[in-house]
Amino acid sequence: MAIHQQYYLWAMLLSLYLAAAEACNNNGCSQVPGFFIFGDSLVDNGNNNDMLTLARADYSPYGVDFPNGATGRFTNGRTFVDVLAQLLGFPNYIPPYAEARGRALLQGANYASGASGIRDETGNNLGDHASMNQQVMSFAKTVQQLRRYFNNANSLCDYLSKCIFYAGLGSNDYLNNYFMRDYYSTADEYTPSAFAASLLHDYTNQLTELYNLGARKVVVAGVGPIGCIPYQLARFDGKGSRCNDEINSAISLFNAGLRRAVDAFNRGRLPGARFVYLDSFQSSQDLVENATSYGFEVIDEGCCGVGRNNGQITCLPLQMPCDERWKYVFWDAFHPTEAANVILAKRAYASKTRSHAYPINIQHLALL
Repeated sequence: MAIHQQYYLWAMLLSLYLAAAEACNNNGCSQVPGFFIFGDSLVDNGNNNDMLTLARADYSPYGVDFPNGATGRFTNGRTFVDVLAQLLGFPNYIPPYAEARGRALLQGANYASGASGIRDETGNNLGDHASMNQQVMSFAKTVQQLRRYFNNANSLCDYLSKCIFYAGLGSNDYLNNYFMRDYYSTADEYTPSAFAASLLHDYTNQLTELYNLGARKVVVAGVGPIGCIPYQLARFDGKGSRCNDEINSAISLFNAGLRRAVDAFNRGRLPGARFVYLDSFQSSQDLVENATSYGFEVIDEGCCGVGRNNGQITCLPLQMPCDERWKYVFWDAFHPTEAANVILAKRAYASKTRSHAYPINIQHLALL
């Protein structure tokens, strides 16, 4: 059977599974009551649309394969958390915080903002955005709004303790901060080790604040191998073929520290909480190293973009993207295709190995 036929067969089977999950959810057997999302452009679904920023994707051809077109998602179709929400049985996509109102908040909200980071100044080079600190403050407002739907504080706490929280930040703290030396001074102020430690200090405080606001089931994603995205391949060695190992080495320090933080949280630092660490670096590397087994043929350039590796300038308005998008790991200079997001989300949800989801997978987390 040809690779593209395998892809369509697999996609059809996934659609049937997701339809079953939706029917289950509509009949009251959803796996968790709510899903709250914090992050950057990898999972932003429209929060940046009305901001004065270059980090926005509310124009074609973004969303070319999404039912509602260009909604602000930085890919051709579904994001990682879109697929994850479907796997968890939600009948609808989790709405962006910018649009979530009233009882819809009981299903959850997506606070992610393109270009955002753990540090407040990260992404300022691209314009407005909501940093992680701002996203946490927005969630605090959500908790206040949710009080009206519960009889007492204990009922609200019980509801929040059953929800799943996802946080995926750090990429921009390196791409649009530490390694952007013409705009930021952090590389002069910190060694890679010291910068990772500073990020982890701030991030653990932010995650602790989510815990204080009621989060108990928390998924944190490490930073992927961003030294190998088309943007870095296009600019690092002038040939578009070699990863920037300096960046990958720096983020490995952060990832190792984040996994240790998850261990500390689970061992009692945050009583009653269960954290899951997603090894995005390992999962993404596996996707590239074993590309053909997943049906991918193009691993080093974007489906849509300009210049070397389609990575020197990101996807432009009304630009014609590649036709066979399922063959590409990357949609543009920075972000995965829907096909890659589906595989990564399924792995995070149901992986049987700790090398991708640690110490348990998201399916197990939902059952706790």
